[in-house]
Amino acid sequence: MSTKTAFAILPLDRAFHDRAAFACGTESLDRYLREQAGQDVKRRVAAVFVATRPREPHVLGYYTLAQASVLLGALPAGQQKRLPRYPAVPVTLIGRLAVHEEVQRAGLGALLLGDACRRAASVSRQVASAGLVVDAIDDRAAAFYENFGFLAFPVSPRRLFLPMNAILDAG
Repeated sequence: MSTKTAFAILPLDRAFHDRAAFACGTESLDRYLREQAGQDVKRRVAAVFVATRPREPHVLGYYTLAQASVLLGALPAGQQKRLPRYPAVPVTLIGRLAVHEEVQRAGLGALLLGDACRRAASVSRQVASAGLVVDAIDDRAAAFYENFGFLAFPVSPRRLFLPMNAILDAG
C-alpha cells in the first residue's frame, strides 16, 4: 500500500477524531492538537486537517492553515522583486505540522505538506495568497521545509516562504 493510500487527510471532526493519544515528540504540538485545535476550528482562526488510517479515528498527523500577511520587505529578496510594491502581501500560514512518533519517517510529513499546498493553491484562486509561510519549530523542521523548496526569510531563518506560483506550476 502506498503512503498516499495508507492515510486519509480530512478536516478535524471533534466528535470523531481521537486526539488524546497523539504524540509527535514535541509537547507543544501534542498539547495544541489535544487541547486547542478544536477551539481554533470553532472560532475560525485555524483550519485543522488530520491524517488517519482510512475510517479510523486515531490521529497520526495534522497541520493547520490560516490566512495571514507578511511585510513585503521581510520576504527573501528574490521574492520581493516578483510582487507588487504593497507594504504587506497576503499569504497562507501553515501554523503547525506534526506526525505521530509511530509513523515518523514513513512519508506522512511530505504527504501532509503536499495536501496543505494543494488546499492553499485551490483557495488562492478565490482568496489571494502570494505563497505559503511556515514558522519552523526547530532547525530540523526548517530543513524539512527547505527540502521542498521553501526559502528562509533573511532576518528569521526559521520563517520560510514558498511562492504560490511554485506550487501552482508544480500542479
